[in-house]
Amino acid sequence: MYNWEGIAEFVTVVETESFTIAAKKLDISTAHVSRQVSALESRLATKLLHRTTRKVSVTEAGTIYYQRCRQVLDGLEDAEHAISDLQSKPTGRLKITAPVTYGELTIAPLINNFIVRYPELNVQLQLSNQKMDLIDEGFDLGIRQGQLEDSTILMAKRLSSRTFYVCATHAYLATFGEPLKPSDLKHHNCLQGSLEHWRFQEKGKARSIHISGNLRCNCGRALVDAALKGLGIVQLPGEYVLSYIHSGQLVPLLEQYRAPDQGIWAIYPHNRHLLPKVRMLIDYFAEELSSHSVLAH
Repeated sequence: MYNWEGIAEFVTVVETESFTIAAKKLDISTAHVSRQVSALESRLATKLLHRTTRKVSVTEAGTIYYQRCRQVLDGLEDAEHAISDLQSKPTGRLKITAPVTYGELTIAPLINNFIVRYPELNVQLQLSNQKMDLIDEGFDLGIRQGQLEDSTILMAKRLSSRTFYVCATHAYLATFGEPLKPSDLKHHNCLQGSLEHWRFQEKGKARSIHISGNLRCNCGRALVDAALKGLGIVQLPGEYVLSYIHSGQLVPLLEQYRAPDQGIWAIYPHNRHLLPKVRMLIDYFAEELSSHSVLAH
């Protein structure tokens, strides 16, 4: 019989890039993980990992061994899932994180609908505009917006997209005029968020325009309120302003220069196959958010 000792520990260390995080995921001590990996290296008579006080990296031999071990473990998980999926339905804990406003307006209602379908779920939703560490903090799923950073330990699925709109009230435009091109914004009171540049696309190329104004706030709702009171022009995602555009309270501007839509993503740890309940929730998000996107446009 083949000796399986140390393989799960080694694979988890490679995928988390940390003995400490691997130990947390496996619910064992860091010392035990280290001993098992060292014993595996001794048994194979080759070094699989480079260890320093700051970083764990994989050797060439370790990379080859990891790829084969991952295939074997994936096969075992597939076999288990093939049996459990025959009679499975979403149950148990799901821990999810999402941005605050988008989470409140869009993700939370969808999760609530999902729980209505599957009441045996126990969902913990944490809304934060900080990028939470999914693996270290035990999240099953994260919702992210915009450009994603490259990662070897996280997977991503695009769920939908969001559009940024530049808009102001009729009253503001009647007093100060309408900008006809992005560079005209230098003559206007632009209500700033956390950035000093707004994104546009001109002649097929991305362009950033420096903006300024007498109000700066990292809260989108506060900026919408200021725009509705005629204080200036805003650039915000549709979840903040679309209802006001549809009602005629805000006027969309510079539409021909609108920046390309940004992605809305589901991200999850790469270290194992998705549990059926996580996969089903991601598929549900994708279906619902794609219909939301069509309605928004």
